[in-house]
Amino acid sequence: MRFARNPNNRSGDYLEGMLSDYVGGKAKVKATKTGCTWLVTALTCLQLAFAVYATILLYYMSPSVELRTKPEFTWATRIARNMKQFIIPPHVHGRYQEAASLITAEIFSPITPSQVCEHERIDFVQKKSSDVQMIKLKRELYDEILDFQSKTIGTETLSELMAMKSQWDMRGPNRPKVTVLLNHFKRKTLCSQLDSLLQQSLPFHQVWVLSFGSPNEHSLKRIVESYNDSRISFISSSYDFKYYGRFQMALQTEADLVYIVDDDMIPGKKMLQILSHVAGTEKYKNSVLGSIGRILPFRQKDFTFPSYRKFRSKEAGLYLPDPAYDITVQKIVQVDFLSSSWFLSAELIKALFIETPSTFMTGEDLHLSYQLQKYRNAGSFVLPVDLTDQETWGDSEHRLAYVSETTVIFKDIVQVRDDQWWRALSTGYVTQWAAMYPQKIDALFYAHSVDEVKALAPLLEKFRSSVGKKAYIVVSGGNFCPCEDAAAALNWPKSVCKERRFKIFDLQVGALSGASNSEVPVLQAVYSSLKGLIKIHNPSVIITVTDIDPNVKKALKMASETNVNGTALVLLPRSSVSKVLWMADLRSTALQNWNRMRISVNIITQSRAPSLTRLLKSLSDAYYTGDEIPVSFNMDSKVDEATIKLVDSFEWLHGPKTLRRRIIQGGLIRAVSESWYPTSDDDFGLLLEDDIEVSPYYYLWIKYALLAYHYDPQVSLPELSSISLYTPRLVEVVKERPRWNPTEFFNRIHPNTPYLHQLPCSWGAVFFPKHWREFYVYMNMRFTEDAKANPVQIPKSRTNGWQASWKKFLIDMMYLRGYVSLYPNFPNQASFSTNHMEPGAHISAKDNVVRHDKADFEVPLLIEDFRTLLPNGKLPPASKLPSLNLFNQPVSLKGLKAAGAKLGQDVLPCNNATEIVTVDHITGLPQQCSKFI
Repeated sequence: MRFARNPNNRSGDYLEGMLSDYVGGKAKVKATKTGCTWLVTALTCLQLAFAVYATILLYYMSPSVELRTKPEFTWATRIARNMKQFIIPPHVHGRYQEAASLITAEIFSPITPSQVCEHERIDFVQKKSSDVQMIKLKRELYDEILDFQSKTIGTETLSELMAMKSQWDMRGPNRPKVTVLLNHFKRKTLCSQLDSLLQQSLPFHQVWVLSFGSPNEHSLKRIVESYNDSRISFISSSYDFKYYGRFQMALQTEADLVYIVDDDMIPGKKMLQILSHVAGTEKYKNSVLGSIGRILPFRQKDFTFPSYRKFRSKEAGLYLPDPAYDITVQKIVQVDFLSSSWFLSAELIKALFIETPSTFMTGEDLHLSYQLQKYRNAGSFVLPVDLTDQETWGDSEHRLAYVSETTVIFKDIVQVRDDQWWRALSTGYVTQWAAMYPQKIDALFYAHSVDEVKALAPLLEKFRSSVGKKAYIVVSGGNFCPCEDAAAALNWPKSVCKERRFKIFDLQVGALSGASNSEVPVLQAVYSSLKGLIKIHNPSVIITVTDIDPNVKKALKMASETNVNGTALVLLPRSSVSKVLWMADLRSTALQNWNRMRISVNIITQSRAPSLTRLLKSLSDAYYTGDEIPVSFNMDSKVDEATIKLVDSFEWLHGPKTLRRRIIQGGLIRAVSESWYPTSDDDFGLLLEDDIEVSPYYYLWIKYALLAYHYDPQVSLPELSSISLYTPRLVEVVKERPRWNPTEFFNRIHPNTPYLHQLPCSWGAVFFPKHWREFYVYMNMRFTEDAKANPVQIPKSRTNGWQASWKKFLIDMMYLRGYVSLYPNFPNQASFSTNHMEPGAHISAKDNVVRHDKADFEVPLLIEDFRTLLPNGKLPPASKLPSLNLFNQPVSLKGLKAAGAKLGQDVLPCNNATEIVTVDHITGLPQQCSKFI
């Protein structure tokens, strides 16, 4: 690469070389032996005697020096003149003296621009379209874009832009330094560009004229030299750095701002001032500005995207401004990328090289805008013009674009550029279409390896096959997970990796970021791409596997948190993926709340180490969804040594473990009721006594039910206070305790429908935070040493005689206020928990006269996926759930409230039969009586 400002004295170099040959003795001159011997001897003596004259003699023996014009110094000069005739013949001497004269004239008479400048001939009028339909389509699209942008980001005219406050003072000491880069190859526009730049209302700091592999390098260099301006430099290379070379050069500038201009752009005289002013405003300082831009294609009705050069198509996008369709830019407009000129801060140039471009042959314009948005959140804008003032135009002679062939009209280049913008859109580039038409999908899957694709495949297929659901998959690409391999793992055709249709997104992380021992490039690439994809598609959840690379997991977490509309990151253990296909049956609004709930496992134990061992094994063997699940052990004061050692050695892989031990024996009523208290409205407590055992699917049932009936904003079920894992076989509150089979009872609806029951479950249930706080206050107000002193007497309920049972107080409260629990219902009462009926505080207690038959309480555990057993393979709508009263009789939710109101025995007296007690759900304190009809 060469820098030059001064003429290249090639003739002088040649003469100097010739002279050195003669003086150095390289050229041999034949001389006759007669008459010359004495001369050689005389010269030798003269050289020895007059060494002090050596320099002078060499000067006067130069062919470019005429000795006769010099003054007579000494007799040595006369000898030199005579010797010159022998050394250099007269005809040779004359020829070299003529060349020297020409060189001297060139040095002292420099060339002027008028001598070397050439100009493009433009002998045709601006191209105009006569296609009425195309003009209509283009105008409609342009109007839609302007209308959208005016309502969202705001658009300004040129005068409005210039009225905005800018950090740059165009006439004062804070005037910006602007380096202009002019890239030239064949066009004859350099003089026009330099003339325009020299007349700018804001003087430039430097102009760098670039010539990379140009056949016109010599003439371009002469033009730069002809201007004789120290601010204008010529930079050339025999190697063609193509379209990215000018941006690489721009990295070297010390200026504040950079203006990179194609050779078909002749900027108006006010352009640098306008660009600098706008770039100094708060709104546009983090932007790239230009005069020509493009809006990328919009999606078609068949859900594909056309080529950006598709003819007679509104969806193909826009070229702005477009004189062919009489489209001018009179308000600033955001575009997907700029063409032909780019004005931005020198700092922003660096973003172009964060990712390796897919090709250096074309597409630097799109790559710049894409990288700026992706990594710097910077937009691309076409500035408006004053149609009456050509000095405000950045492209004052648009016809130049048609003088020579341009690369973008070639078929193979069009294909490359189509591939490039589609790759950008599918890796998170928020185009104008994406901004105007934000999508809403249910799930976005992410796989960093082919194995992860295979692990996620069942759930992805379930989403895609569910009516009304949308789900796509993102793969890392490159060496991590090639798109074609991912497609094969999903049994999809490899062509999906090339189609311009949303289905699979290839981030090409390895290919773009290159090989590195650092985790930063991968984290940065995944985060930046996912951030854009989330903004475009607004997924309710991002689903991946729990054991994904920690750095990728971090990137996914950060990206999901950028969505203001709410996107939950779902980390699924591989073993659970095929067990949570019910996710596809949930509404998107419910899925968004995937991570809101916090379900803790609270175990009540004392001295049944074998029973506790069985419970802990069942908990460890269950399927989970990647949530953090705290576990607590609540031990009474008389806990035995074996239990303490067992609890201490237990390893829980899903969250923190907490141990609590009472100092004074409290009994079961305190052990259970004090085992858990909610920390928030999203904190749910699972209470388990140590003789309980759970199904592998217990946690999935809880999660599914909470999302379907509690976290779906379209569902209103405030009466739901708990979710039972257990299905009872007896009507527990009736004196005779008759057997009851829910599958037979609900056969006319669906034999396996879940149902709502006014009876709370004590053998494995999750309690809701608001209702548990309410229960705490209620029990505190009603609990006395003498249970019979409790004023609540539910008609015909055997709970009236229960002694000091926490469950009795909960039953009372639920009856009085019309609350219910959700119960599972599967063949043979198969459940998510079972009670082994082992001796404890109640079972086989000395004061318990009720006989307990194990067959009436111990139910089989579900060991297969319960989803297939549900009505239509999914939880029914909340409005379709049947509800039962305390005595297993069908009663509506409204009827349950009416029964409680009729009893009138709550902590606040409500005189009206249509009122029940309502509480402050933060404190649990009763507030007032409220109507429920």
